[in-house]
Amino acid sequence: MYLCIDLKSFYASVECVERGLDPYKDNLIVADLSRTEKTICLAASPAIKALGVSSRCRVFEIPKNIKYIAAVPRMALYMEYSARIYSVYLKYISREDIHVYSVDEAFLDVTDYLNLYQMSAKELGIKIMEDVFETTGITATCGIGTNLYLAKIALDITAKHADDNIGYLTEELYCETLWEHQPLTDFWRLGPGTAKKLASVGIFNMKQIAMADEDMLYKMFGVDAELLIDHAWGVEPTLISDIKTYSPTTNSITSGQVLDRDYAHDEGRLIVKEMTDLLCLDLVARECVTESITLHIGYSNALKIAPAHGSARLSFPTSSARIIVEAVERLYDEIKDKNFPMRRAFVYFNKIVPEGFEQYNMFVNPEDLKKEHDMQKAIIDIKSKFGKNAILKGMNLEEGAKTIERNAQIGGHRSGEE
Repeated sequence: MYLCIDLKSFYASVECVERGLDPYKDNLIVADLSRTEKTICLAASPAIKALGVSSRCRVFEIPKNIKYIAAVPRMALYMEYSARIYSVYLKYISREDIHVYSVDEAFLDVTDYLNLYQMSAKELGIKIMEDVFETTGITATCGIGTNLYLAKIALDITAKHADDNIGYLTEELYCETLWEHQPLTDFWRLGPGTAKKLASVGIFNMKQIAMADEDMLYKMFGVDAELLIDHAWGVEPTLISDIKTYSPTTNSITSGQVLDRDYAHDEGRLIVKEMTDLLCLDLVARECVTESITLHIGYSNALKIAPAHGSARLSFPTSSARIIVEAVERLYDEIKDKNFPMRRAFVYFNKIVPEGFEQYNMFVNPEDLKKEHDMQKAIIDIKSKFGKNAILKGMNLEEGAKTIERNAQIGGHRSGEE
């Protein structure tokens, strides 16, 4: 038996609590109005959502006749609240039986705790939700299911229509109540692309997926059809213990950002260099090296053209910023059209392996690489002790550079600690 607990309108609720407001009565959005009116709201209070305002709308889309408070994002504060709420979960459930899905959502395996507390899953869920509210003032919703998938669906679909903010599903109840539910995109892990493919063959609900020819589904979706078919029947064999022990066969790290304006070709190269340099420090901090890099460049929104994308293999696995930045610069100039301004950039380091796998070739001096590695470690130590902007490179001070600004952010949004 699983609980899936979600913190309702989390960022907006935190801002309301901090201001002594009621998120169910007061209109509040979380958005940085100092950017542009096209800024996306990170969250909206239930009160303003009840007026038809989407929690992920752009500021200019909010009707002019609606009065609201705009709270600047404070990501560090939200993480602090999330940690406090996690400590509430730990009062009832061992950390081995908790899977934190996101900053405002977690799965709890309560199977072995119901006899201990002499409670039903719903009673335990209510107790935890009440404790969260008493501790932080944040309202939670809860999905209860006999597997992880059903708990999530009970949260996302069933709980929304329940007066007590709690949904409950077994495989039987799922088939009885949600088999014909539409749209399909309401279901976890079923996106618009999958729904569109299914619609092309006349499938619009879970019952039709369950009854469909499996060979057809495998031809359409490959191995992903197995997940689709299981979920159509409300089946999910994965346990929290499986998630805890999962180890991917390959690892990668990435950095991406959406820019606040169009960047000319040379300006864009600077942004990519900054991102790559910081990722190299991340590699050193992890005591890892990378074998290859991938670059994805999105052009100006006004152009409506396909993004540029490319990869390059390094001559040997390394974490050297000098070597990797040079490789990324070359890749940038190869794949990006110099005549089109850049608006989005994503840098990927692929096939991450421990430093013990690092090898050299005859064209590099190991001593030089060792000196650079030691310098990178020193930079990490300084940043860790005195802050991310305590030590900077010359390129970080050039016009258009973003590192200083991004170092004051968490997840691309203002931390609130500037």
